[in-house]
Amino acid sequence: MTRHRSLRRALLPAMIASAFAAPLQAADLLTITRDALENNAELASTRSQTSSVEAGRDVQRADLLPQVNASANVSHNRQYESPAGGFSAGGAGGDDNYNSAGLTLEATQALFDARNSREVEQAERQIDQQTYQLAATEQRVLIDVSSAYFEILRAYEVLEARLAQERAIGRQLEQAREQFEVGLIAITEVEEAQARFDQSRAERIAAESDLQVRFEGLERLTGKRYASIDAPGEELPIQPPTPDDRSHWVELALENNPLILASEAGVEVSRSSVDIASAQRLPTINAFANYNYADDDRSGVEGRNSTSQVGLRASLPLYTGGRTQASIRQNTYQLESSQYDFEDQRRDTVQQVRSRFTQVSNDVSTVEARAQAIVSNQSALDATRAGYEVGTRNIVDVLNAEQNLYNAVADHASARYDYVINLLSLRQQSGTLDVSAVEEVNAWLDGGSVSFTLPEESDGHDGAMDIGEPPRPRG
Repeated sequence: MTRHRSLRRALLPAMIASAFAAPLQAADLLTITRDALENNAELASTRSQTSSVEAGRDVQRADLLPQVNASANVSHNRQYESPAGGFSAGGAGGDDNYNSAGLTLEATQALFDARNSREVEQAERQIDQQTYQLAATEQRVLIDVSSAYFEILRAYEVLEARLAQERAIGRQLEQAREQFEVGLIAITEVEEAQARFDQSRAERIAAESDLQVRFEGLERLTGKRYASIDAPGEELPIQPPTPDDRSHWVELALENNPLILASEAGVEVSRSSVDIASAQRLPTINAFANYNYADDDRSGVEGRNSTSQVGLRASLPLYTGGRTQASIRQNTYQLESSQYDFEDQRRDTVQQVRSRFTQVSNDVSTVEARAQAIVSNQSALDATRAGYEVGTRNIVDVLNAEQNLYNAVADHASARYDYVINLLSLRQQSGTLDVSAVEEVNAWLDGGSVSFTLPEESDGHDGAMDIGEPPRPRG
């Protein structure tokens, strides 16, 4: 429990991040991250839910504090009485009409109430659990924003490759047409070049669409549009995870992953539910003081009546139809379920950390291999073109070599951004992804900017968070 509270105090400052307004010009990853921390609807919802859970502790604690109640009544009364010898022909007996008023004041203080005390303890554990859920949501927003950002850069570089491919094949098509006109090649080679050009054009259009979709994806996370974003330089620091030890990252995750901590806190919440159910068998003791005042205007009665009491009140449930035992069994099974949930979350996190570590380690080699593939495919293209000029290769060979080169360029771009996203995912799974980790990656963005002209908004929705007038607590 103490470890939970200390971790909660350490996590809270990181979760309340102030945001800077994103400019309409080029925005870097850090700026967009801050926008998301301020404007992301899911994160805002989780913060409100956390405040609600914290308020629930005060609700439970109130039952252990002094309670003061007042009640009053005013009434008109009509009393019917028969005479001592029965009803008479002309008499009305002792009938009376009168008004009465009363006032009661009572103050109570719980001296021993095990159930309410344990409900307060459960509320504390629920705050721990919700705080970790908030930390997990914040980390999910960080990885979602980072992934969306680098997916834009990936889409941009793929589009650049497709544009270059379309231009190269277009030139090849023009050359094929010229050679056909002078009778150097057959029409089949022109048709083959035309087919490859049409295919490259379709791939370029798809890449443009993908880039637009990626740009607009940021709007859902931040509520803002960005005309352009900063891009990395030619060389990213592609290195193995530090430290390069898988077991170290697994240990980090077991200690810091907020989903594991939330599941562990959930076990404590369920355990406290068993304690609450068990407490229903215990007595409750309250101190009380009350004052009663009564007055009426009945005929023949004069004066007022008032009484006061000070004392202790105890109650003990003797038999509740088996409800208490059934409640204990029910909550015991729920505790068992939460323990299995915790173990499942722990296993899943360990597997995710191992997978991310392996992916990042392999990405280092993959990026290097993809870079070498560009060099090799460029050499192959040059040799194929030379062979085509001397007649040892045909146009299909050239077109294949062209396509292989630009596929290698696109694959290299994808491998670079796979590395960045997987590295941040490893940090997320280990519970160490925060704004400072984003700042480290943001420092790599020194290669100019990527821009894309988005369509004008015509549906009247500007993407900003709009929930109407925020609700205000009523005193």
